[in-house]
Amino acid sequence: MNEGDLLQRAAEERANIVNKYARGREEGAQIDPWEDPSFEIYHVTDRYGFIHDQRVPQRKDTKEVQLERERAKKWLKMRKEWEQHKLSADKLRRRVYKGIPESLRGTFWSLLLEIDTLKKQQEGKYEEMRAIAWKWSPDIRQIDLDVNRTYRDHLMFRQRYGLKQQALFNILSAYSVYNREIGYCQGMSQIAALLLMYLNEEDAFWALSVLVCDKKYSMHGFFIQGFPKLVRFQEHHEKIMNKFLPKLKKHLDRNGVDTGLYTLKWFFQCFLDRVPFRLALRIWDVYLLDGERVLIAMAYNLLKLNRRQLMRLGMDDILQYLQIRMERSEMEDDVVIESLQRCMEELKKAKLDYPGPPPPDELPKTPFGTFTEPTFEQKVGRRTSELTALERVATESVVLRRQQTEEQLEMDQLSPRPPGTTSNGHHRLSHISGSDGGNLGGSKFSFDPSIDDASSLVSRRSLADTSVTSTADLSVFSSVTRSHAQDNSLDTHSNVSDDSGPRAITPTATPRALTPQPTAPSPDVVRIYVPYTSPQPPSPCRQNGDLPPRSLPCPLTSDLNKIRIKVDNNSQEEQTPIVEHGLIKPFQLNSPEIDLK
Repeated sequence: MNEGDLLQRAAEERANIVNKYARGREEGAQIDPWEDPSFEIYHVTDRYGFIHDQRVPQRKDTKEVQLERERAKKWLKMRKEWEQHKLSADKLRRRVYKGIPESLRGTFWSLLLEIDTLKKQQEGKYEEMRAIAWKWSPDIRQIDLDVNRTYRDHLMFRQRYGLKQQALFNILSAYSVYNREIGYCQGMSQIAALLLMYLNEEDAFWALSVLVCDKKYSMHGFFIQGFPKLVRFQEHHEKIMNKFLPKLKKHLDRNGVDTGLYTLKWFFQCFLDRVPFRLALRIWDVYLLDGERVLIAMAYNLLKLNRRQLMRLGMDDILQYLQIRMERSEMEDDVVIESLQRCMEELKKAKLDYPGPPPPDELPKTPFGTFTEPTFEQKVGRRTSELTALERVATESVVLRRQQTEEQLEMDQLSPRPPGTTSNGHHRLSHISGSDGGNLGGSKFSFDPSIDDASSLVSRRSLADTSVTSTADLSVFSSVTRSHAQDNSLDTHSNVSDDSGPRAITPTATPRALTPQPTAPSPDVVRIYVPYTSPQPPSPCRQNGDLPPRSLPCPLTSDLNKIRIKVDNNSQEEQTPIVEHGLIKPFQLNSPEIDLK
């Protein structure tokens, strides 16, 4: 296929996607059944618009509802003071930290971001960028994929090609040509969708623009190639951990939980999908007021509040706690925000509340809204083959942290510890029925950079390289654990996946940033390969889509958790007998019995 054919195919694909959003859900629209899931089983919607499959507990009584109405009246008066420039900064801060009323959140988000002023300065620019994007944006395909899986459990986004999905597609497409240094990066869809819950389409576009380019937020450094701001914030977070939470930091290091595994969505999306949504809104209220300092303080705050629970957990359970359980927890919003204020004061006294102004490599270098025609590679979605200088620096930083943690683990392993415990002295929480957790210790700590979540992060190709990227969202880097370094590892349950439905992804779908390095197997791991074929063919009565029934071999003992193996006592002790496939002999009943529980 020549270049002309590739360009034509890319243009046709882009036009087809744009046409689907332009038509929306009108009669004759082509919507595949899997794109528009049925929600008959859902019968409860919370106050924020999210759909649940079980009844949501009533959280507010009559007094609380009346109190919120009174607060809304105070905020309406405060809006008049804002317009008359009579509102004091202390009063605004005090009220924002108590939470913006839900009915007025969009109004005050718009005021905090000064959207009306920006719209007047850039009148007509959004429509211009949207029209250009429909014709030229090389990110259309990836944007379409991400729109289809962004907050599908929310009333606004549950219908494929519905009004809010159309608006989300338009915003992300327009911004992909408005800011060509970023284009589109996965993770932006959740932020834009959150803004759309409270703002109209054009206001949400300019709100996204302020978050990216304004010096108070400076999210530009999070989304450009190499993610330099993410690396800088993670390093600053480690300084805070070493000073204020040294025991927890050592515990996380011993369990191989690197900063990059859990801070990704904390910094990229300001804690969306990592804390309860009602708390995320309170954090966003404060974030829009005080800026990026909130990200640093809130990361410290969450770990400080949950340090006792985390100290009792092993690696897999730590990741599950930080990625899944904490989002589903019933943390009291007021308690968390009050603790956040104390953490900000604590960090300010230690001069650790701010990582410093962004260096030049994190700032935009070209004017926004000046469109240039994409290159041939961008038009057809062809990737570059080499890492950029920024990506190499980020990769080296992550690998260095990995090496330091590995050295610490090796030192810890030299000291004796009770059997059945991990290197941190805690009993392992086994996820394998009938298995000895102590024998699996070696499979937990593989530091092969090629399969490390954070090392994959530094490659923009693995995160957001437009149309050819199929990753679901940023949580992919948190869901891939080190147990995949060895394909034959016995520990098949060391993945902690984000339970997010269509956004889940397998580790093999993420391109590797580095070349895999061989890892020596742990000496205390026994691997047994037992090929088995059912003697009976599967039943022909299955329905379409059913899985064939699984049949078990006839047990030789009454305990199904035991198998019999023949041990050659004449072989050398340090050699492991190898049985080639197809040459396995029937078990002898007088063979020594080994319990593999």
